[in-house]
Amino acid sequence: MSTDDRKWEIIESEYLIRRPWLTARRDRVKLPTGVEIPEYYILEYPDWVNTLAITKDKKFVMIRQYRHGSQTTNYEFCGGCVDPEDESPMAAAQRELFEETGYGNGTWKMNMKMSTNPSTNANWTYNFIAEDVELLDSKQHLDGGECLTVHLLTLDEIKRLLKENGIIQSLHACALWKYIAENHL
Repeated sequence: MSTDDRKWEIIESEYLIRRPWLTARRDRVKLPTGVEIPEYYILEYPDWVNTLAITKDKKFVMIRQYRHGSQTTNYEFCGGCVDPEDESPMAAAQRELFEETGYGNGTWKMNMKMSTNPSTNANWTYNFIAEDVELLDSKQHLDGGECLTVHLLTLDEIKRLLKENGIIQSLHACALWKYIAENHL
């Protein structure tokens, strides 16, 4: 049996809202069992990127910003959307790291490609590891809706934050735990 044998048939789709940061559609679907679901909701976002950036002296480049959904201020990686003019997810991640923190260069590699929720979200998140990054510009180049601070944290500080639930963005915590398991256990 191929992996597509369990794919659902889309009978009908209707967009309910199309905005730059929220696109929602309602699908009528038919399962391989013959069961029909008249209303199945999908959120369409552009693909996202984030970067686990580490300086030459082994400090983790983190940002701290307010998130209105949870109404909390948290430590996170820098990241954002893959814009249409970005030639690749890695190019988008490099752009976002520089814009939000002023850091760049270094050695880059893909760490993970993951979904926030594959049952309802249609996009992917690409996590990169950038080692030996350096400060290229002390001035941030933020979008109008961004208000964040840059922090350099040690591995011990990162581990403490993870253990104390101080990094609540699930995609970032997942990537950090993977990095620690592969490099520091």
